[in-house]
This record gives sequence, C-alpha cells and structure tokens, in this order.
Amino acid sequence: MSADNAAEIGVRPAREKIALLPHFRDLVLISVIGWALQLIATDMSPIAALGGMAGLYAICAGGLVLARFAPFYLPSVAWISLLGIAATVPFVPWDQAVLGVVEEIDFLALSVPCLAYAGLAVSRDEVTIAKRTGWKLAVIAVFVLAGTYLGSAVIADLVLRITD
Repeated sequence: MSADNAAEIGVRPAREKIALLPHFRDLVLISVIGWALQLIATDMSPIAALGGMAGLYAICAGGLVLARFAPFYLPSVAWISLLGIAATVPFVPWDQAVLGVVEEIDFLALSVPCLAYAGLAVSRDEVTIAKRTGWKLAVIAVFVLAGTYLGSAVIADLVLRITD
C-alpha cells in the first residue's frame, strides 16, 4: 500500500525508523568540527570545549534514541529540542550541571558546519527551481528577510519598553 493509498483510506503509513549508528557517526564528525571551531572562535580551553561538545552530543544522541524508540512520532529535531529544554529548565535538579557544561559554547561557531552542510546539500532540483523562478524568488527573499528583521525589532522594542 503506497502512502497515497493509505492517506485516501485514512490509514497512517508506517513511519520509517531512523538508523542510529550512521547518525551517531555523523554527530561525532560534526562534534569534532564544532570542537575545533570552538577553539578557533573562543578563548575556551580544549577540555572545556570538549566537555561542552560532549554535553551537546549527549542531548542530540538522546533525542535521536527517543525519535527511534518513542511510541509516537515526533521528528528527531523536536525530540532533541525537548530533551535540551528538559535538561535546562530551571526547576530540575540537574539544570546547573548541564548549563555549567554547555554555557560557554559559542553557538554561532557551531552554526558554521550546519550552514556549510546545508549549502552542500542543495540538489539539482533546487537549482532548477531557482532558475525557473528567477528574479521573483529574489524579491520574495528580500521581503521575507526585511519582514523578519522588522518584526524582530518591533518585538525587541516592545519587550524593552515593558521591562524598563
């Protein structure tokens, strides 16, 4: 039964179980790159950066395990986010221990390998779509970025006015 046929008759198709070992391997590679970038971008000691990256690795690996074995479906990014939130909520007894390990990590430096991978993952289909839409896509992108910036500025201004 195809996914289209399953949707037509109201039956949910079986979700694909993620393979954990390749994901863990990829996480190790990204963690090593992130660790090196922490040493370049910050004044952290190698041991402190290693501890922070190990803490983030543990949260990501735990989220992947939850995504694989949970009795209901949530995307792995949702499980990782929920686990990170649960690990650092102020009223849990271990929040200061987790924050002590990961608080010095520079998340801007961590975004570099993620953005590089996203740039490399652009397929021929996306390039074809961009060529076909041409200048219209650029105009929409400018409006989206400007709207996001202005919306963020308005929200920040409101919050600052409320808290002063």
